[in-house]
Amino acid sequence: MAALAMVGTLPGRTQGLGLITEPLLTDLHIDRVTFATVNLWATLIGALFCLPCGRLVDRFGSRVVLTTVALGLGISVIVMRSMEELATVFVTVTLTRGFGQSALSVVSLALVGKWFARRLNYAMGVFSLLVGVGFITAFPSVGQAVLTFGWRSAWAGIGWFLVLILSPLAWMLVRDNPDADRGVEQEFFSLSDLTVWEALSSPAFWVFALSSSVFGLAYSGISLFNQSILEQRGFDAHAFYMVLVVSTMVGLLANFGGGWLATVWPIQRVTGIGMAVLALALFSLPLVRTFTHVMMYGIAMGIAGGVVTVVFFSVWGQVFGRTHLGRIQGCAQMMTVLASALGPLLLAQTLRITGSYDLMFNGLAVIVVVLGVASWQVRLPSREPNGARDASGLASRPA
Repeated sequence: MAALAMVGTLPGRTQGLGLITEPLLTDLHIDRVTFATVNLWATLIGALFCLPCGRLVDRFGSRVVLTTVALGLGISVIVMRSMEELATVFVTVTLTRGFGQSALSVVSLALVGKWFARRLNYAMGVFSLLVGVGFITAFPSVGQAVLTFGWRSAWAGIGWFLVLILSPLAWMLVRDNPDADRGVEQEFFSLSDLTVWEALSSPAFWVFALSSSVFGLAYSGISLFNQSILEQRGFDAHAFYMVLVVSTMVGLLANFGGGWLATVWPIQRVTGIGMAVLALALFSLPLVRTFTHVMMYGIAMGIAGGVVTVVFFSVWGQVFGRTHLGRIQGCAQMMTVLASALGPLLLAQTLRITGSYDLMFNGLAVIVVVLGVASWQVRLPSREPNGARDASGLASRPA
């Protein structure tokens, strides 16, 4: 159910909105700059949905919030199909961003994080794989529906799916806690959980959140302009599609690999590995000259994406506990949404000013290296039984 809910965020994501952008602009006679501005502000405002959603999950549970958010997203998408004016475009895109990319993502991740403890890394590996397969299935299906039936009919179909299928399933199938499995998870229930303010006061939160956000910033910008980036290197659209396929498939395998590594290595080191591979991909991208180089770049991005995604999905419940997991994940999700909104803008501005994307890639790579070193060294907050901590509030040794 959590994976299905994450796939249900499609109409609130850049890739999903991209499926209807061209016919929408033609239909409503909106220019690209205006639509890009609407999308930017809609994304920034929609990011604010993360915080109250996380708080509601902690207070009322995943079942109620997942059902309500899926219903809200579905209604927003259905209304969006009927829009005719620019003001309506802004309101509906903002709501789909808020309910979809922000709120539904938070509750989806919180559902898995609150359910699993000892097996969280494995669960998140499986969750990531299911989400990847779901999106791989959903994107071409929705794209074909847009071509066959038009964007309004396709969007209406998605909206009714959310209202009539996802929402009822969430209400019928989702439970907030694994009541029958508490014996297996007992050792984790006995550990003290951190409040949202204790989490925000921890260096570990900022290292993990910034690492995920910088990855999201780089990935969103590269995903949007990947074809243009490769064309600057002398490659055609075929190379772009091959990179997309290769990185996606490798990313699915890396989800499992990252989940397994997190069971045998501290989560900080797993993060460091993901960031190291990401830095390698960013440093090497300006040096791409042959098709083999392009494929190596796609593989590196797939590995980095798979590992960093699993870490982002699992780290919050593992490190900070489950009592306030919704609010903690809400803060982290808001940071990643904001970073993802800025990524394409920064790349576009870099190209406009310098005539190339290379300066942005090299600058991001340096930041990624710094965050990778920080993640390797950062200490985790102590979660001793009964809340016992040392005077600094941190574990006495690097984990």
